[in-house]
Amino acid sequence: MMKKINTIIMLATALIFGSACKSNKTEQTESQEGKSLVLYYSQTGATKAVAEELQKQLGCDIDSIVAVNPYDGDYGQTIARWMQEKKDSVKVEVKSLNVNLDEYDTIFLGFPIWGGTYALPMASFLADNNLNGKNVVTFATFGSGGIEKATIDVAVALPGAEVKEGYGVRNARVDKAPQEINRFLIENGYVEGELEALPDFSDPTDVCDKDAVIFHAACDNYQFPLGNPVSVATRQTPEGAEYEFGVKSTAPDGSESNSIIYVIAPQGQTPEFTRVVRE
Repeated sequence: MMKKINTIIMLATALIFGSACKSNKTEQTESQEGKSLVLYYSQTGATKAVAEELQKQLGCDIDSIVAVNPYDGDYGQTIARWMQEKKDSVKVEVKSLNVNLDEYDTIFLGFPIWGGTYALPMASFLADNNLNGKNVVTFATFGSGGIEKATIDVAVALPGAEVKEGYGVRNARVDKAPQEINRFLIENGYVEGELEALPDFSDPTDVCDKDAVIFHAACDNYQFPLGNPVSVATRQTPEGAEYEFGVKSTAPDGSESNSIIYVIAPQGQTPEFTRVVRE
């Protein structure tokens, strides 16, 4: 009788232990599904600040792309080096990552905008990593804009990945990033939360004198001319009135181009432009 009882206990223990092992294995597998990484290149620290805020709000892993020969000069020196490297088709050497990309399903990929697209160290990373089957969400910092074209360029460089345009912010407005990132992540379903939906912009109208004052207050201090507003649409946001200006500009060679410039005008504060979308 005792032998029979011991046999039953051993069988029960084996079943319980096996079930526990199976449960632990299932939990481990599930914890690896949908795993995200914030991966970025930063030259001045602006993109790093955005990357760290993204990582904080997502609660995921983070790593950086580092150039072997850093761009440590001032703005003029960086531009001069970048132009020469572009002219010579130089592939900028970057260091190995500290993470295994195979472990991640979604990669938030960040970079500064140089010459209208992603920085050269990011170009080197994209050339060496196909990221097939992964979700890639771009984010960028810039002087005026460029994330739209850069995202298209990332998609061309990563034909086997699902590439989506993400969050972009001007270097001059990085201090606004935490609140804006929170809205971006919730609106796109990357984190849970509730938000008040923003209204649509009004129908565009011709720019009046009052609108022109708002535009020039926001844009005239920028280091490069941004053009002249010809149309405007507006909406009210929790941050203040937001303007969508249709803008025409003329290059030194006489050619004309169109862009959309977004301006935010908080109550009682100086208006500032948030991004330029070049058509």
